[in-house]
Amino acid sequence: MVLEGDVGSGLTAIGAGLAVGLTGIGSGMGEKDAAAAAIGAITEDKGMFGRAMIFVIIPETIVIFGLVIAIIALFVM
Repeated sequence: MVLEGDVGSGLTAIGAGLAVGLTGIGSGMGEKDAAAAAIGAITEDKGMFGRAMIFVIIPETIVIFGLVIAIIALFVM
């Protein structure tokens, strides 16, 4: 069985997958603590909703950076 492509394209695909996967795991680990604190703050004071949502959204931006790196690795390199 002959495989199409070369080793470099396979390693690029693995690197892109790791970039998205590991940033997703890290973001989830950070977001669980921030979301728990945000829910606690919102239950005490409803006016904290906007500020709490910003603190919940901040860890998710790391996944966007990982996705950008993966896209650059797959389509530019």
